[in-house]
Amino acid sequence: MLRGRSLSVTSLSGFPQWEADKLPVEDLLLFEVSWEVTNKVGGICTVIQTKAKTTADEWGENYFLIGPHFEHNMKTQVEPCEPLNAAVRRAMDAMNKHGCQVRFGRWLIEGSPYVVLFDIGYSAWNLDRWKGDFWEACSVGIPHHDREANDMLIFGSLTAWFLKEVTDHADGQHVIAHFHEWQAGTGLILSRARKLPIATIFTTHATLLGRYLCAANADFYNHLDKFNIDKEAGERQIYHRYCMERASVHCAHVFTTVSEITAIEAEHMLKRKPDVVTPNGLNVKKFSAVHEFQNLHAMYKARIQDFVRGHFYGHLDFDLEKTLFLFIAGRYEFSNKGADIFLESLSRLNFLLRLSYFLISHQMHKSNITVVVFFIMPAKTNNFNVETLKGQAVRKQLWDTVHSMKEKFGKKLYDALLRGEIPDMNNILDRDDLTIMKRAIFSTQRQSLPPVTTHNMIDDSTDPILSTIRRLGLFNSRSDRVKIILHPEFLSSTSPLLPMDYEEFVRGCHLGVFPSYYEPWGYTPGIYIVDRRFCSPDDSCNQLTQFLYGFCKQSRRQRIIQRNRTERLSDLLDWRYLGRFYQHARHLTLSRAFPDNFHMELMSLPMTDGFKYPRPSSVPPSPLGSQASSPQSSDVEDENEDERYDEEEEAERDRLNIKSPFYLSHVPHGKKKLHGEYKN
Repeated sequence: MLRGRSLSVTSLSGFPQWEADKLPVEDLLLFEVSWEVTNKVGGICTVIQTKAKTTADEWGENYFLIGPHFEHNMKTQVEPCEPLNAAVRRAMDAMNKHGCQVRFGRWLIEGSPYVVLFDIGYSAWNLDRWKGDFWEACSVGIPHHDREANDMLIFGSLTAWFLKEVTDHADGQHVIAHFHEWQAGTGLILSRARKLPIATIFTTHATLLGRYLCAANADFYNHLDKFNIDKEAGERQIYHRYCMERASVHCAHVFTTVSEITAIEAEHMLKRKPDVVTPNGLNVKKFSAVHEFQNLHAMYKARIQDFVRGHFYGHLDFDLEKTLFLFIAGRYEFSNKGADIFLESLSRLNFLLRLSYFLISHQMHKSNITVVVFFIMPAKTNNFNVETLKGQAVRKQLWDTVHSMKEKFGKKLYDALLRGEIPDMNNILDRDDLTIMKRAIFSTQRQSLPPVTTHNMIDDSTDPILSTIRRLGLFNSRSDRVKIILHPEFLSSTSPLLPMDYEEFVRGCHLGVFPSYYEPWGYTPGIYIVDRRFCSPDDSCNQLTQFLYGFCKQSRRQRIIQRNRTERLSDLLDWRYLGRFYQHARHLTLSRAFPDNFHMELMSLPMTDGFKYPRPSSVPPSPLGSQASSPQSSDVEDENEDERYDEEEEAERDRLNIKSPFYLSHVPHGKKKLHGEYKN
C-alpha cells in the first residue's frame, strides 16, 4: 500500500509538474472504458487508437482498454493472449465461471494495448435484474424498446462487475477507471453506487442533447442558457439517456471534456463545469526524409486515381493529373457535420469552375480543374451496387489487356532489334491486336451516368445526401467540374472496392472539408475556418465556396507549400504534448479519490479555463501571394514562374516562428495579448 505519498504540483509554463513528471504507474492500474474500443462507430475510436501508443508507453503492462466483444472485430483486430496481471486474470476467471464471456488480447494498433472485451449478447439474460440494480443506484429507468440503452446497461453492469473483481484482488494497486461518453457511463454510476475503491474520470466528447438540438437546426450556441433541458430531452424521447449521461458526469471524481466550447456546453446541458479540458490529439509520424510524406501523398493518390478510373469509366474525359480530391468523413449527421452546407457550396463551386472552363476553352487554353469529392459517412446499405463493381471490373480487365499486349509488343520489338532492324510499326500490331483494342473500347461504353453512390442505399428516396444531390442536380454529368462519390461505410484496407485505410486515404487526398455546425472538437483543426455561428447559412456557404474556389486556383507548387507547412504545424497537435492534459486529469482524480494516499498541492489549475493553440503571426495560413487569377495548369504555371521555392528555407522560417507547445503559458486576466498570440 502507498501511504502518505505527496504529489506536489506547480505551474510551469502552463503544464502541471509532478515528481519526475510521472505518476507511480507501478502502483496503479489504468482502465479506459469505451463502447468504441475495437468497435469503430465514430471519432472516439480514432481518439483512443491514436492516444494508445502514448498511454501504453507511459503505463506499460498496467494499461487496459475495456470494450464490447463482436466476433468479426475480434477476428480482424485483436490478437488473443492470456493476461499477465494477476488481478485481471482472477477477475476474468470469476466472471466466466458465473456465466459471462470475457475475452482478452492485444489490440492490433500502434502501441498494442491490452483489451478486455465483454460479450453483450451472452449476458443479456441478466438485463431485467440489472435494470432493477440501476434503478436502485440512480432512479433512472430504461424503456424496453431502447435497444441501444439496454446494451449500454449490460456493458456498464459487466464493467462494474469486472472492476469490483479487480479491486478485490489488486494486492495494493490503486485503480483508475476512465469512462468515455454516456455509453460507458453506466459502469461509472454502478461503480460509485457500490462504493468501489477506484478513481473515476468521465469524458464527454459531445453532449447527447447538444447533438439532437443542433440536428434540429436550433440556434444552439447563441441560446445555450435559454433551453429547458428536461423539456427538450423529453420531447426527443431521450430523457432516460440524458439522465444516464448527467448522472455519469456528477458521479465522476473528475469530469473532462475535449474543448473550451464543449466545456461551456456541458456546464449548461449537464450542470457541471469540467475540471480539465483534454483536447484531442494526433499520433503524428515524422519522416527521416523531408519529402517522404510528399512521396506518400503521390503513392496513395495513385490508388485513389485507380478507383476513379473505374468509377468514371466511359466518362473519363478529364485529366486525373489536374483533378483535386476532396473529402468529408465522420458520423452520418447531415447538418451537424456540415454535409448540407458542403453540398450547397459544391454546387456553387461547380458553377464557378464550369464558367472558368468555358472562358479558358474559348481562349484556346485548355487547362481545366476537376474536383472529385468523397463523402465517407456510414449509412444503412445493401452492399455495393452493381454499376460500381462493374466499373472496377472493367478497369481491371483493361489493365490486364494492356499488359498482355505490352508483353506481345515487347517481344516483337526485342526480336527486331536483335536482328539489327528498325521494326515496321505496321507489323507490330496485327489484326487480332486491333480487334482486341476495339473490343476493349466497346467495353468502356456506358449508357448511364457514373453513380453518385458506391452502395445500394436502403433508404435511397429519403437519404439526406442523395436527396440534396438530386435537388442540386450534381449527377456527375460530363459538363460537371465537381463530381460526387458517396461511400456510405468507413474505409478499410480489406475492402474489395477501395482498399485503403482512412489514414492512407487522407494522405492521398488534397483537402479535407469539415464545415460542421456541431463540432465539439473532432479532427478538424483547419487551414480555412468557416464562420458558422455569427453568419447566416447562406453567408457561411458563400464563405466556404470562396475557400474552395481559392484552393482550386492554387498551383501544384502552392499546394505543396501549404502541405509542407501543415505537416510542420502538426507537432502542435501531437499526443506527446496533448497527452499531458490526460495526465493532469489522472493526477487530479487520484488526489480526490484517495486523499490519504495521494496528496495534491495545486498552485494553479492550467487549462481549466480553456486552451488555444498558438499561431505564428509572421506565417500566413496559406500561400496566397502568388495565386493566379484563374485555374491554371500546374505544369504550365511552374514553367513560367520566376519565384523558386526553397523547402529548407521555408522550414527554418517556420521553426523560428512557431512557439514550442512545451512553453505555452496561461495569460493572466487583464494582460493584453500581443498581435498574433493565441489566435486560431
